[in-house]
Amino acid sequence: MDAPVRLIDHQRGERYGEVLAAFMGESGLRAEVYGTQLLNNCPEEQWVALDAAAIAADLGALFVKLNGPRYWMLDGLGTKVAVVDPVFGDFGGITMRRIAQVELGHEPKLGPYNEMHVNRGAIFFFDAGKKIYELIRPDGAAFVMQARCVGVDPAMSEERLETLGADLALPEGWSYRVRVLDEELVVDTSATLATIVQDEFENTYTLPF
Repeated sequence: MDAPVRLIDHQRGERYGEVLAAFMGESGLRAEVYGTQLLNNCPEEQWVALDAAAIAADLGALFVKLNGPRYWMLDGLGTKVAVVDPVFGDFGGITMRRIAQVELGHEPKLGPYNEMHVNRGAIFFFDAGKKIYELIRPDGAAFVMQARCVGVDPAMSEERLETLGADLALPEGWSYRVRVLDEELVVDTSATLATIVQDEFENTYTLPF
């Protein structure tokens, strides 16, 4: 199998926002994800004016969650597989593209530290020599932060992540870790579902395998 190819570089610190629209289907609750990634930087003035209820009504969704603004904590992006039709939408003047789908099931467990499975068809690269921020599950599996969120705490800078563990209400057996990568880390979910969790500040972490 060919090694994943990096197509886009210098992504750490790039800002984006997402609209998550929830629908009920045969397999339960499903969220469609619209994002500004590689389209625009999610302008603040337009973002704060978004009305989730109005967007839900326009889309015919059960509800909408405004997810962000967010900043990438990864360094590069690889091949993006179109796992859903790449429909473009205009949300309050912000152009977004439908990029992923989240299956939540009939009894979804939402909130921090609950694992979700996302069909996103993406490859993420984290550079050797760069810091990464991880949530460690009780079994030792480490989720690496893919994006920090300033929607819950506007002061969530990259510097703040150094001591974030002290502010997290971690479930029993979980831990938070900051480390420098000895070698490049590649998270390839181009052909599999991604497993993600969020902390209570809505920072998002992905399982590397």
